[in-house]
Amino acid sequence: VQLQASGGGLVQAGGSLRLSCVVSRSSVSSNTMEWYRQAPGKQRELVATIISAGSTIYTDSVKGRFTISRDNAKNTVYLQMNSLKPEDTGLYYCHSRVMYLTGARDYWGQGTLVTVSS
Repeated sequence: VQLQASGGGLVQAGGSLRLSCVVSRSSVSSNTMEWYRQAPGKQRELVATIISAGSTIYTDSVKGRFTISRDNAKNTVYLQMNSLKPEDTGLYYCHSRVMYLTGARDYWGQGTLVTVSS
């Protein structure tokens, strides 16, 4: 399983970005897909989750501003980020937990950098 994240960049506060995570050798519709972020000097935190049934969960700080979605045909997960704030700056990682008969395995993308200037 491979996850390829992209879409990060430099944006002014109030702007928008859309992150993409293309998944290979696993189905985004069958597994829980998540976006994490890690700000400089801080621990990695969970930002948004989409489960196989399609329900979504967000951390409080991004509710109403970020939207996680997926395109099953493209096997891609997105994170639409609006009204960006400087505190949203960080490396954003996509994550998938895949269930096998032998147990669960976690897969991570390589991270894409989001920088929000004030």
